[in-house]
Amino acid sequence: MNENIIMEVEGLKKYFPIKKGLFRKVVGYIKAVDNVDFFISKGETLGLVGESGCGKSTTGRCLIRLFEPTEGIINFKLNENIIDIAQASKKQLKKTRTQIQYIFQDPFSSLDARLSIRDIIAAPLEMNNIGNRKSRTEKVGGLLERVGLNRYQMNRYPHEFSGGQRQRIGVARALALEPKMIICDEPVSALDVSVQAQVINLLQDLQKEMKFTYFFIAHDLSVVEHISDRVMVMYLGKMVEIAEASRIYQHPHHPYTEALLGSIPEGDPDIAKTRKPLPGNVPDPSNPPSGCNLEPRCPYAKEECAQTEPELKVLSDAKDHFVSCLYRDELDLSGYEDFTQKVK
Repeated sequence: MNENIIMEVEGLKKYFPIKKGLFRKVVGYIKAVDNVDFFISKGETLGLVGESGCGKSTTGRCLIRLFEPTEGIINFKLNENIIDIAQASKKQLKKTRTQIQYIFQDPFSSLDARLSIRDIIAAPLEMNNIGNRKSRTEKVGGLLERVGLNRYQMNRYPHEFSGGQRQRIGVARALALEPKMIICDEPVSALDVSVQAQVINLLQDLQKEMKFTYFFIAHDLSVVEHISDRVMVMYLGKMVEIAEASRIYQHPHHPYTEALLGSIPEGDPDIAKTRKPLPGNVPDPSNPPSGCNLEPRCPYAKEECAQTEPELKVLSDAKDHFVSCLYRDELDLSGYEDFTQKVK
């Protein structure tokens, strides 16, 4: 494991059993995450993007074992030691989770309505026996100020805050243990657009200040491109493209990435937007297509695509750009700017 890598994932799978009948017999599996490989470097922001139901959140939850992985290796560097989170004991897992924190998607349901903000943010400190009540309260006050709230608000309850303020409280809770890595599971998707920008800027400022690593999950490629150093594109439980954010945005090499770029909404009324929508619907993850998962919807598909499953391989002209497509080096696809043109 390279010294600059904080987490390395190999062969990660998460299959959910399908049970039917009186005796709840297993008749199949939903392949939410299917044989995924990637790594996260120290201090970087690795984005994960894809449409709803493709397995993004399941991947994030497997990394911290909120979901038990079906198979795979999740190596995490903890104080110069490497721990396989997928096989870690309860004691090792508790220690590891102090260094990997999670920001949830829904700011309304992720905070316990019965607890004050002080108790919510101080909970990780209490669970790990860090400090006393006075020192914890002082730290909560400092964390609230760091995320743009006021110290005196710690005695209030979640229902007294807006969605954006609640998400800031979630960020403060994630910072309490000063982790090395934070998994952001669509942290702005439930917020208004203006508030989204504020939370994204807050996350970027905190990263510059505290030097931690982000695993950033979102379905909006424009948000991911703005905050990420590298981006992974996921479709039906598999990674289909991995590259630097700017390269994904300007020079995609997978048809699904091209379709995502074409779906980004444009806020400027003077810009006309062309689209290349994919026909049909996402296949059933319990019965994925043979060959390439995208083949039934892909406008560039050939006969071989239905028979051969493509591997995630590097492009011939870019050593850090990985694509899962049989024709990765042949397709000439449109980047984001190719979909837009000035009306006036």
